[in-house]
Amino acid sequence: MTGRNKVKLQLIANEYMRKKTFNKRKKSLMKKASELSTLCGIGTCAIVLSPYDSKPEVWPSASGVQRVVSRFQKMPEMEQRKKMVNQESFMMERIFKGKEKLKRKIRDNYVMEMTQFMFQCLEAGKLVYNISTADLNFLEWLVDRNLSRISKRIEALESSHGLSQAQVAASTEADETGKGKEEEVESMESQEWFRDLINY
Repeated sequence: MTGRNKVKLQLIANEYMRKKTFNKRKKSLMKKASELSTLCGIGTCAIVLSPYDSKPEVWPSASGVQRVVSRFQKMPEMEQRKKMVNQESFMMERIFKGKEKLKRKIRDNYVMEMTQFMFQCLEAGKLVYNISTADLNFLEWLVDRNLSRISKRIEALESSHGLSQAQVAASTEADETGKGKEEEVESMESQEWFRDLINY
């Protein structure tokens, strides 16, 4: 069973299809408002103004809409605006989240690429040429991080005594995840060279 294809959110060019979609979505909107009111015991209303009707269509009724609106208007202004958004603020929030996601992807890709480069250098035993200062700084950070991990692994092995190698590996792996991983990322992102890298 396949899921429904994702609808591309843009104006429907064909007027017949646009009106057909409007009527279908309007009916669904009214149904959802009714379900929300019944299931959650809250006041809901809907006002739909379209070029297809001479008068606005309201749900559940004109008096029902008036009750909900009056109740809303009696609330303190701070409460009214608490979760209120408009098109601009909604788009700004989406843009901000998109930028943050992009930064994380850039960071993760860069870490993988430089880690691979580091191991290639170690395997080949070659010197590093034609590399930027930012990349050199990151390689230094990467080497220090891996040396720290190796030191912790050695300490765990030396203090393990009766523990099996698998238990030691699990213990050191647990130390490198969770809070340790978050601190590691924060340490990397606090470096000026890394901020310069992703703030393009």
